[in-house]
Amino acid sequence: LAVLARLTGKVSLSGIFSALPGPFWADNGPILLLISATLLIIFLAENCRIPVDDPNTHLELTMIHEVMALDHGGVDFAYVLCSSALKFWLLGSLLCGMFFGVQSNSLLFIAGMILLAGIVGIIESVLARLRLLKVPHLLIIALALALVALILSLE
Repeated sequence: LAVLARLTGKVSLSGIFSALPGPFWADNGPILLLISATLLIIFLAENCRIPVDDPNTHLELTMIHEVMALDHGGVDFAYVLCSSALKFWLLGSLLCGMFFGVQSNSLLFIAGMILLAGIVGIIESVLARLRLLKVPHLLIIALALALVALILSLE
């Protein structure tokens, strides 16, 4: 997000994402692609999707964070599921905002969110869950992509 703020010259999220669509991509395409890849990796990690974690398994390592959901029932369990979906939507809106702008009521933004859900589904279908020791390597790759984007934005 710091790279996006540096490129656009805006500090607020609405200012950053309103400046991104259109001709801004023609000038800064490679940097924005690096940032998009970084945000996608962070999106998958924060939402516990398959390359990082498989929320449908009941292994001991995944049960540490799944016990929060399993200890609740009824309305409380619905709140846990709703918060998971809300996190998916909010982090996904950062990714879609880079490509389609910030108008959340536009059909293009909704189509972008559906496209993002399809991309996540394809990634989950194609890739297997990483070993626990490989997850930090994936996050280091995201950090390296962000640093390269930052270096390119300083030129």
